[in-house]
Amino acid sequence: MGVAKKFAVLLCAEDSDYVKKRYGGYYGVFVEMLAEEGETWDVFRVANGEFPDDDEIGGFDGFVITGSCNDAHGNDVWICRLVSLLKKLDSLKKKVLGICFGHQILSRALGGKTGRAISGWDIGVRTIHLSSSSSKLFSSLKTPPTLSIIECHRDEVRELPPKAEIIAWSEKTGIEMFRYGDHMMGIQGHPEYTKDILFHLIDRLTQHCYIEESYGDELKGKLEKVEPHKEAWKKLCTSFLKGGL
Repeated sequence: MGVAKKFAVLLCAEDSDYVKKRYGGYYGVFVEMLAEEGETWDVFRVANGEFPDDDEIGGFDGFVITGSCNDAHGNDVWICRLVSLLKKLDSLKKKVLGICFGHQILSRALGGKTGRAISGWDIGVRTIHLSSSSSKLFSSLKTPPTLSIIECHRDEVRELPPKAEIIAWSEKTGIEMFRYGDHMMGIQGHPEYTKDILFHLIDRLTQHCYIEESYGDELKGKLEKVEPHKEAWKKLCTSFLKGGL
């Protein structure tokens, strides 16, 4: 019997009451997508200043950084602390998967640049194109050259870290995915989201006046007609995190 694998979710968002009640918080959403029998999954609410101790880090096989309402180019105390932690995880060659804000903060920690997306908000289900090198990388998964994913962001990675490689792009965002060595990968979209979560977020963005109500209604109408490739993303993320890629 091998030793059970152990993973940590670095939670960068505050859970809404709805997501807590329906999914057990965003931690629950990630565990639903990634966890397999026999594994241990912990959560560190880094946005609340809860971080793993230095002597704990070595015990984890991999880390997942979640989305956030905060800007990855911000300098809040917890964001700067997270950047330091990610640099440490890089030096230890730990597997790290960054999602949305996580993708951006991972890029920043490795020397890339993030900022407001020049083309504005990207909300909905978007088709992303995998690069030819990533098609080879994911060939064992039989991943198609284009995949649909749920997006909900207004920031983006503007400049890749040195030695990082773009592995997917879209018409809206130049760096949809990047890979750094064999141990770090960022995804701008949300492979973990359901359309139900996105509907809920559109309502919240409307209520807080981030987007117009008419635009929110238009987005919801479009969502009725499209589906993200959730199973393909699940395979891709679990294979990367658990050493299959």
